[in-house]
Amino acid sequence: MKKRRIILASNSPRRKELLKGLDVPFEVRVLDGIDETYPEHLPVTEIAAYIAQHKAEAYKSILKDTPDEEELLITADTIVVCGSEVMGKPKDADDAMRMLRMLSGNTHEVITGVCLTTMRKQRVFSVDTKVTFDDLAESEIEYYVSHYKPLDKAGAYGIQEWIGYIGVKRLEGSYFNVVGFPVQRIYKELKEF
Repeated sequence: MKKRRIILASNSPRRKELLKGLDVPFEVRVLDGIDETYPEHLPVTEIAAYIAQHKAEAYKSILKDTPDEEELLITADTIVVCGSEVMGKPKDADDAMRMLRMLSGNTHEVITGVCLTTMRKQRVFSVDTKVTFDDLAESEIEYYVSHYKPLDKAGAYGIQEWIGYIGVKRLEGSYFNVVGFPVQRIYKELKEF
């Protein structure tokens, strides 16, 4: 990776922290106003990867490629799927509480799509983790929504926060994927890229 400059296209403090933990130097670049919609007919398992790739296309024009150094862009998107509902970030506190009520006592999927892009090639993949919540009391949901920041998280929760400590009773797959960035898989893909 020495001849590549890694660019993380995300404002997420969790993604920055997790990528930093790989001891890979990177810089952050963020473009505003990128459309994150997807075709309605798209299978649920392909939505996050579709959005991650769509984000990458928006950045492609600002990537640099010189004989000495090639820029490698990382874009990502995370969704939560509970039953037949695809949950992105909640629009307000009431929506966050509605989402948490749906997750309470149920198993849901967290899917993160990742796209690695250079001027010459692109690799898109997704990682899926199943999360089971214990039954949450209404007072616990209200406490979390009023004391934490669920509006910037898919599914209205952060597993690394209080609600994860008291609510998550089973996890099948990558914990870091649920945080929002499957770093083990990203590291492997970067090595192979």
